[in-house]
Amino acid sequence: MQLSDLKNLKIAIVGAGYGGASAAKALSLLGADVNVYEQANQIREAGAGIGLRPSTMNRFREWGIFDAIAKVSSPSEIFEILTPTGDPIMKEEWPVAGEQTHTHLIHRGDFIDALLSVLPEGMVHLGHKLESVQDKGDGAVLTFANGTSVEADLVIGADGIKSVVRRELFSDKEPVFSGEHAYRAVISADDAYGMVVDDNLRMYIGRGTKIYLLPLRHRNQVSFDITALCPDGTWVPEVTKDDLLATVEGFDERLVNITRDLDMDAVNIRAVYDIDSIDAWHSDSVVLMGDAAHSMLHHQGQGANSAVEDAGALADALRDADSVKEALALFQATRKPVTDKLQAVSRQGWSEGEIDEVFPGQKPASIGAKG
Repeated sequence: MQLSDLKNLKIAIVGAGYGGASAAKALSLLGADVNVYEQANQIREAGAGIGLRPSTMNRFREWGIFDAIAKVSSPSEIFEILTPTGDPIMKEEWPVAGEQTHTHLIHRGDFIDALLSVLPEGMVHLGHKLESVQDKGDGAVLTFANGTSVEADLVIGADGIKSVVRRELFSDKEPVFSGEHAYRAVISADDAYGMVVDDNLRMYIGRGTKIYLLPLRHRNQVSFDITALCPDGTWVPEVTKDDLLATVEGFDERLVNITRDLDMDAVNIRAVYDIDSIDAWHSDSVVLMGDAAHSMLHHQGQGANSAVEDAGALADALRDADSVKEALALFQATRKPVTDKLQAVSRQGWSEGEIDEVFPGQKPASIGAKG
C-alpha cells in the first residue's frame, strides 16, 4: 500500500498480549493509526519462561527493539533432550536465522513488559472487554462491555485461545483439551540443586511426563515446567503437591527435590488446550493472528514466536499489497501453512514419526484421535 494510504489507515487491535503488542509496534512503524484494546485492567503474564527463536529476535532487530528484549533475556546456544535420569537423547543447536544464532530465554512477564514499554503512551486501552464485532466490508465496528464502540478500517483479533473475534466471525468451535496439565514455576537458581550450569534449555522426558528446565540466569532464576498426562480438563484444576510428586516419580532425584520444595501458591496450574485449525483467518476488514488464529500446544515452544512472526508478516503484507483485502489474503497465504504444520506437530508432543519410536507411550490416546 502507498505510504499515504497506510498513514490514513485506522487499525484496532483486540488484545495486548505478545501478538497484539508486536503487531502494534510493527504496524505503527508503517505510519498507521493504531490502537490496542485489552480487556484486563492490568496486564500481567503468569507462568514461567519461554524461548524467543533467532527469527523472532530478527524481527525485534528490524523494529528497533532488539536491545529492549535482549537486556531482560539470556542467550542460549543449544537445547538438550534427556531421559528421566539424565541420559542424553538429543542435543541440537537452535535453528539459525541469518546472523542471529541464539535463542533468547526470557520470563513471560519481562517479555510483555518489554513489548509494551516500546509502544507510544496512550496506544493501549485497558478495561475494554469485547462483546461483539461487526464486519461492514470496508471497515468494522467493535462494541465493548464498558459501552464504548470503535470503528476501524482494519480490526486485528489478537485476543487469544478464547477469542471473541474468532467466535463471532470465523469459528464457533471450542478449544480442544490435550490430555495434559502444565505446572509452571520460577525458582531461584540457588534452589535448583546444581542443575543450572549454563544458559541452555533442557527437557527430561519419560513416563508420560516432560520436565523443562529453562535458565533465566540474568535473573539468577530457572523456569521449572512439568507437563504431565491427566484426564481432568478443568481449565484451572485443583492439584496437590502429592499429585505433582507422582508425575516426577522415577526422575533424577534433584528434579524430584525441586518439585518437593515448590511453593504451591507460586505454581501456575493449567490444563493444556489448543484449537483445531480453522479454514479462514480473515474477512475483508477483520483478521485473526496469534493464538486467536492458531493456538497450539507448547511442545515445540512456538506459540509466542508464531505470534511475533504473524505480526511481522501482517506488516509486510500491508506494505506490499495494494489494499487491505489483498494484504489479509497474502498474510494468510504466507503464515497459515506454517502454523497449520506447527499445530499438528505440537499435538503429537514431539515431531512426526518420532514420538512413538523414541518415546513409546508418551502420547495420550486422545491426541491420536484428533489428528
